[in-house]
Amino acid sequence: MVTAFLTVIAAVTRFTMLNYPTDAGTPTFDEKHYAPQAWQILTGGGVEDNPGYGLVVHPPVAKQLIAIGEAIFGYNGWGWRFAPAVAGTILILLVIRITRRMARSTLIGAIAGILLIADGLTFVPSRIGMIDIFLALFITAAFGCLIVDRDQVRAAIARADYEGRVDASPWGPRLGVRWWRFGAGVLLGLACGTKWSGLYFMAAFGLLSVAFDLAARRAYKVRRPWTGTAIRDIGPALYALVLIPLAVYLGTYWAWFASETGVNRYMAGNPSAAKDGIGVGGFWSHVAPDALRSLWYYSARAMEFHTELTNSAGNHHPWESKPWTWPMGLRPMLYHYADSGVGGCGQTQCVKAQMLVGSPAVYWIALPVLAWMLWRTLTQRDWRYGAVLVGYGAGLLPWFLTLDRQMYYFYAVALAPFYVMGLALVLGEILGPIRRMPVAHNRVGRFLAPTGTERRRLERQGSERRGLGLLLVCLYLGLVVANFIWLWPILTAMPITPANWNNHLWLPSWR
Repeated sequence: MVTAFLTVIAAVTRFTMLNYPTDAGTPTFDEKHYAPQAWQILTGGGVEDNPGYGLVVHPPVAKQLIAIGEAIFGYNGWGWRFAPAVAGTILILLVIRITRRMARSTLIGAIAGILLIADGLTFVPSRIGMIDIFLALFITAAFGCLIVDRDQVRAAIARADYEGRVDASPWGPRLGVRWWRFGAGVLLGLACGTKWSGLYFMAAFGLLSVAFDLAARRAYKVRRPWTGTAIRDIGPALYALVLIPLAVYLGTYWAWFASETGVNRYMAGNPSAAKDGIGVGGFWSHVAPDALRSLWYYSARAMEFHTELTNSAGNHHPWESKPWTWPMGLRPMLYHYADSGVGGCGQTQCVKAQMLVGSPAVYWIALPVLAWMLWRTLTQRDWRYGAVLVGYGAGLLPWFLTLDRQMYYFYAVALAPFYVMGLALVLGEILGPIRRMPVAHNRVGRFLAPTGTERRRLERQGSERRGLGLLLVCLYLGLVVANFIWLWPILTAMPITPANWNNHLWLPSWR
């Protein structure tokens, strides 16, 4: 019931006035790329050529999903934003359930849901026809599958231990077919089919899955856990989390493979492509089919676009940001701004602006929260924080290797679910455990509970600790919700006065 209630609240916030704002009825910001491409997919046999820009720079999955909304509602705001709103709503449901499973607490799962509902960093991408919310959805779902897989692996080894089969082999028991890990592979393939940055998560989650397996074998005293993991687990992990994603990724290009007019569809054998190794003859012509070599050329042109979009080459954007600003949201992204002919604010001059900005109440405490998560991972071996940090690091750290290229705050959308899960776990520690009355055994094995003064002291101590933690967490969540309500006008482009607009720009870097 808690999950359902919060998911409904999330849907209301994501779908309210979904068709607003537009640029005189046309897409805003980078919707101008993806909405027309999705419409082409819908009306042109499943392929797109990015009219007006001459290059398709991202794989097709997100645009295929946006096309579903356009098929239902037409080429309008509702059409190109329907699928992102659905994805943003499902993302909140997943974060609630994943956090609940890791914390073994419905309350902490609910806290994670409230934090994500009131998070501007995922709210705005859920209401605009761009692709980053789909990447966040697929990688979070894949992460959730691996968490379930971890629980099932531990249950299987525990069952083998109970039945006396753990020592049947020095490598430990076989674990059979692991459908949840297979599902993670499918979802990672869809993530890569949305943006190539999904590859970072594929590598990180592959290591995470193997680490889970190794930890499980060590926990149940398998005689040779490292060898057992190498022999029993690494091979299936490579199959599930490398080969399956690759197959799914190639499958997302089904329409391109089937088309006669797809961009670069028949470049294999074209003399102009010889310098890329896919021309007439050559080694690869005897190894890979022409269709795959053409896809390689097609992808190489897109990769060339990304690698050449650098500051050193003179490419600058007034709202670009670098990854060290993302954890605290120090440099947001302005998606839409209009101050001419705007009414509705009660004054002669009004402003409407839509800005991608993370809620300060959530993100301005990111550094101490991340430090605590790392501390708990290293000193207490708390696997929950470690797993969340793996996902967060996969979304952040690789970007430090390419600092010269243009980057934007919407790249950080993929970080938000993992940060929120970690923050909810930290708030769970502040909340404190529900204190249960300790028991002891008498000489005949019967349970004894404290009585009299000792019992009252323990009850009072537990009640005070829990009450204080609950008060602090409730006050913080109230602050988060209030902050979200305050930001609502600049998250949704509601008409406000210029003075109100300036009051929302809290930092110089927000201007």
